[in-house]
Amino acid sequence: MRNSILLFLLITSCLFGNAQTRPDVFIDSLIRIMTVEEKVGQMSQIDLGVIATGEPCKLKNPQEIDLEKLHLAITKYKIGSVLNVGCGSGTISIENWHKIIGLIQKENTALSRLNIPIIYGIDAVHGVNYTMGGTLFPQQIGQAATWNPDLVEQINAITAYETRASAIPWNFSPVLDLGRQPLWSRFSETYGEDVFLAKAMTKSAITGMQGEDIGSPFKVAACMKHFLGYSMPLSGKDRSPAWIAERELREYFLPTFQQAIISGAKTVMINSGEINGTPVHANYDILTKLLRNELGFKGVAITDWEDIYKLTDLHRVASNRKEAVKMAIMAGIDMSMTPNDLVFNDLLIELVKEGAVPMNRIDQAVSRILTLKKELGLFNKTQYPIATYPEFGSKQHAEISYKAACESLTLLKNNNKALPIENKKEKIFVCGPAANSLNFLNGSWTHTWQGIDTTCNTKNKLTILQALQINFGKEHITFLPGCSTDSLIDLASCLELAKKADKIILCLGEKPGTELPGNIDDLSLSPAQVKLAAALSSLHKPVILVCSFGRPRIIRDVVKGAEAVLYAYLPGDEGGRAIADCISGIVNPSGKLPFTYPGAVNELVHYDHKTMEELATDFSMNGYNPEFDFGYGLSFTSFTYSPMKINKATITGSESIEVSVTVTNNGTRTGKEVVQLYYQDLFASITPSVKKLTEFRKIELMPHESKQVTFVLTAENFSFIGKDCQRITEPGEIELQLSNQKKLIYVR
Repeated sequence: MRNSILLFLLITSCLFGNAQTRPDVFIDSLIRIMTVEEKVGQMSQIDLGVIATGEPCKLKNPQEIDLEKLHLAITKYKIGSVLNVGCGSGTISIENWHKIIGLIQKENTALSRLNIPIIYGIDAVHGVNYTMGGTLFPQQIGQAATWNPDLVEQINAITAYETRASAIPWNFSPVLDLGRQPLWSRFSETYGEDVFLAKAMTKSAITGMQGEDIGSPFKVAACMKHFLGYSMPLSGKDRSPAWIAERELREYFLPTFQQAIISGAKTVMINSGEINGTPVHANYDILTKLLRNELGFKGVAITDWEDIYKLTDLHRVASNRKEAVKMAIMAGIDMSMTPNDLVFNDLLIELVKEGAVPMNRIDQAVSRILTLKKELGLFNKTQYPIATYPEFGSKQHAEISYKAACESLTLLKNNNKALPIENKKEKIFVCGPAANSLNFLNGSWTHTWQGIDTTCNTKNKLTILQALQINFGKEHITFLPGCSTDSLIDLASCLELAKKADKIILCLGEKPGTELPGNIDDLSLSPAQVKLAAALSSLHKPVILVCSFGRPRIIRDVVKGAEAVLYAYLPGDEGGRAIADCISGIVNPSGKLPFTYPGAVNELVHYDHKTMEELATDFSMNGYNPEFDFGYGLSFTSFTYSPMKINKATITGSESIEVSVTVTNNGTRTGKEVVQLYYQDLFASITPSVKKLTEFRKIELMPHESKQVTFVLTAENFSFIGKDCQRITEPGEIELQLSNQKKLIYVR
């Protein structure tokens, strides 16, 4: 029977065009002969644990398929998608990935009526973090700190290559939520607080991951996460309510998704929370009117983990799960990440047969899903031999990770030229919870969901301590942790070793965590780490502070006692080597903060704040007092800027102006500088920010070398969302700000 169906589809496809070039004809023909059960199966995504040996969250290790469970999922539920490594499980070898996914596809071919390929998805968040030996990069916040979009494109191209090498064609990445709530546990997964910078990184991420053809064996379908407003919960707690006015939603949180759609992103994952009292998974205005009708997104909209059920269980807007399924599907959801059972299928089939969900809505969702599978080439080939990917986990890929870690490192303080340490014979005492841990360098989504299992760490990767021992010699390095994130550890012995050292390197960090387990009560650094830092600074030895944080923890008092502060974010597997090379002077830091670093727990004011926010308690304009400002970062060399030049002072209509400056490296070291152009709209119908980033470029300069940087600006560079929630550019005075220079131009 199946051969006859396939022959019919082939003839239909040939009559109306090649199946590759005319997927609409092929897919329309396929949908016409699918049963409601087969269609609903395509709309359901289950976790590997549902079809693997063992209980869903207690799988056999290494993971393997339970054929009886798989056959049930294929024959009864016609399942269309699988994700993850199994709840509570960890990294899988590339060989086992091919075995698992190959068996799923083989059994699907043998048992299903129509042989529609099953699509596998994974969270390859900062590299292919669920495949053993894969390349791990800095988390997205560190990637943003590089201010290097070309490098971010390379990172995502490698991630795509190694994800596809694992037989997985769909990556639930990148996170496009704007990082404006630093309490949020997923802050490290964002590209920072600024719209312009995040848009630039978004474009690079989508381009690198998808390329020009996602059917290539080296590319994957990207998934923009999490539409929309997920990163701004009022309380800072994951999945808790957000209150965002429509104008602010469009000004700050929508542009990255708009950019991703323009760049061709194929799929989108939906915000698990609620905005202004309505769960996004049930919000037709956001999922259909905005995403589809206004933005023109054509791809697949998938839920996050079990979020349709949460409309009943947690959001309480549906009285039962059947009603929840109806609400989500009619709002615009195409695929349900169920993920631990198959109840969704039964409920949606009932709804269709009762007429509560129309068949045209089902066909619409299924068409999008089948189109994705077709564009990925899965109807022709579901996976390629491991030998197709000789660069998987290669030294070349590791070097790109190392470069990204190096370029992300942000030097925030360097009194008395404490860094670099060029005397390799100095005695150095190393301490702190992040000093000898790969987990603190990688953070969550590393081999396991929370990233805390040390047994899964990549072999032969260096911690900060190990890399320092190589650079300076073990005989010059002493080490004691001094504390964990929670408690002091033999402080007396720690201080005795510190007294004998010439320099102290204090490596602070935060316990890896994301989503609900990663929630914190405030941004304060843990008391144990503060006490250790205070005890060390009392010795009056030069303290070099290294911070491995996924979000800005409050370090004001710690910074005061340190000669140098190196902010490392979560730099990945090559982070230890990069940090040690920076400390020893092999690497010149060039990272710039992609967020405003607060000086106090509740001092959460962004760089693009309003003038009124600068009022201090004494009514002076000194109220904006972050620990470090957005875009800030020092170098081991020094740069000077020539006077800023503009080719004309007025922009009219579609005209453009050129802004240029010459940058010179005045030092003796090669260095990279980020040229940042800001502006202020002096007067506007919506209160203008004191400054907003409008262009940037990262350049490398040899000692005493000069380069000219030119930016071309149009009126669009100064646009904003007006009172009617439409993007506008108003005529008036614009103040350009570059380094410490300002110039007025006029928009007519």
